[in-house]
Order: sequence, then C-alpha cells, then structure tokens
Amino acid sequence: MSKFLLDKYKDLVPYTPGEQPKDQQYIKLNTNESSFSPCEAVMKAIENEVPTLKLYSDPECKKLRCKLAEIYNVNENEIMIGSGSDELLNYVIMAFAKELVFPDITYGFYKVFADVNKVPYTTIPLEEDFTIDVAKYVAPGKMIVIANPNAPTGIALSLEKVEQIIKNNPTSIVMIDEAYVDFGGESAVPLVKKYSNLVVTQTFSKSRFMAGARLGFVIANEELIKDLNTLRYSISPYNVNSMTLAAGIATLENEDYTKSKCLEIIKNREYLSKSLKNIGFDVIPSSTNFIFAKTDKIEGEKLYLALKEKGILVRHFKLERIKDYVRITIGVKENMDALVKAIKEII
Repeated sequence: MSKFLLDKYKDLVPYTPGEQPKDQQYIKLNTNESSFSPCEAVMKAIENEVPTLKLYSDPECKKLRCKLAEIYNVNENEIMIGSGSDELLNYVIMAFAKELVFPDITYGFYKVFADVNKVPYTTIPLEEDFTIDVAKYVAPGKMIVIANPNAPTGIALSLEKVEQIIKNNPTSIVMIDEAYVDFGGESAVPLVKKYSNLVVTQTFSKSRFMAGARLGFVIANEELIKDLNTLRYSISPYNVNSMTLAAGIATLENEDYTKSKCLEIIKNREYLSKSLKNIGFDVIPSSTNFIFAKTDKIEGEKLYLALKEKGILVRHFKLERIKDYVRITIGVKENMDALVKAIKEII
C-alpha cells in the first residue's frame, strides 16, 4: 500500500475472484462460467462491429434495452445496462443504501461494495439447512440484498417468499440479484410493476455464455432507473462497448439456443449430483449452474487441492461454516465424468 492511498480505503478487503491459473491446462469448474460458447450469430455480430470501434458506443444502449423489454415484458425505460451485473450492484448501493442487510453466506461482493461506499451493513445467518428465513428480513430504512438463487449454496427462494420480503419493507429498496435465475429459479421481474421499491439485476455471464464480455442489466421502475442513470452518466456513460452490445442483442435474438444449453446444464447438474451422492457426498439441492457438496471422507480444502493437482479446479471457501464444502461449476458431461473419476481416485 502506498503512502498516497486515502485513509478511507486502507482497511478495504477486496473481493477475491476465482483463481485463473496459467501454469497448465485445467478443467475449470471454479468460477461458474459457461462451458458452452455463444452461438455463431453472436460471433458474427461481434465481427460486424469491428469497423465501428473508432466511434463511441451508444450510451443509451437503446437496441439492447428494447430487446430486453420485449423479452421481459417491461418498458425500455425500466432497464439500465451495465458492464456486468457487478457494476450495477455497485450503482444501486451507491444510489440508495444508507445501510445494508444481506445473508452471512452469500455473494462476497456485497460486503466489498458496502465497504467501498462506506455503507454499514448487517448480516443475517442462514438457517441450519442454508435456507433464508424471510421473516427475519424486516429492516425499515435499510436496503435488503438477496441473491436468488443464492451463491455459493445454490438454493432458491420461491417468488412468493421474495414478494413477502418486498411487502415487509415498503420504505426500503429490496435488490434481488438473479445471476443464476435461468437454471431453475423464479424471476422477480414481474413484480417490478407492482412494487416501486424493487430492483432486479441479471447478467449475461452465466446462462448466456458471455462472462468475458461483461454485460448485465437492471430492471426497476422508471424513477429508480433515472436515479441510477444519473450516477452512470456522471461516472461512465460509455460503460458498455459496441461489440458487447452487439453480442448481447444477437444472444437475445437466439433465445432458443440459450434455453437448450440451460436445459443441458440442468441435466448435467442432476447427473453430477446423483453421481456424487452415490459415492457418499452430501449435495445441497441446487437451482444454479453449480452444486455445493461435501463428504466426511475428506476435508473440503484437501479435496480442492487434490483435484487441482489432477488438473481440475473447484472453488473452496475458508469461512468456518462452509469450509467442508466445495462449489463445483456444472460443465459438459465429459468434464463431470472426469471430476467424478478424479474424486473416486482421491478418496
């Protein structure tokens, strides 16, 4: 740390991304990226944008917003586009949070964004089975942030329970982070027209194969979107590049491809869950493109390290309550078979 860093940032603990080692070729099952590439139409759309790179991208992201509005049955003015949903999560916290409330085991960036923005926060412990008790989420004056489905557990709240949280906090913003919703969750987007305090974020990184493109969107009532755009235009009006915008539009124009690959991931998720249970693993029911599992035959960290030695990356968290678990991204069936084979050899 240099002597020039402002004091307000000196205690900041940054988010730790999933490792991306370059020392050898790995089967990457640690960062919840898609194992499928975008369809050919997306590749072509990106190529067609190359000559336009001399110009700024569209700050309004008009075409992409219109396509999203059509798919999600909302008004285009109820959508803002971001460089991945992480940027949007930060904008929402910057704009509306005096204090935050979120689960103790969830996406690690919420705490980081709170610290960056000097917003105090409270964490609510998950239940023994890692579920959320919605009755505990009544916090007047405090923004509530829920990842649904949750990460790293993979457990989803029903739309009825999400609505209960929104109704119980009429004077506070409730932000639902739906990064994994397309793998078995219920989206809260239909509730946006009903509740003025609801903000929903989604991403193209998981179900739409574009983690490297950095593209996300937020859906909320028009007044909230205007507030968020005030911040965006004050910080980074050209926040999404032209090729990414074109890729996003082409992806949405090929939703059948997206849905078919999501179904394949769900099928492989059930296959892996069954395979691990057969060799003595406890697997938490998942509504995401990953599973959270443990076994009493080997500690979580030891399994993670042993798999890495065999060229397979999974994610391990050192938090006491979940240190026995590993999080495993669902990939193609060949990778799932390689994982199970390696685990059998290890244990």
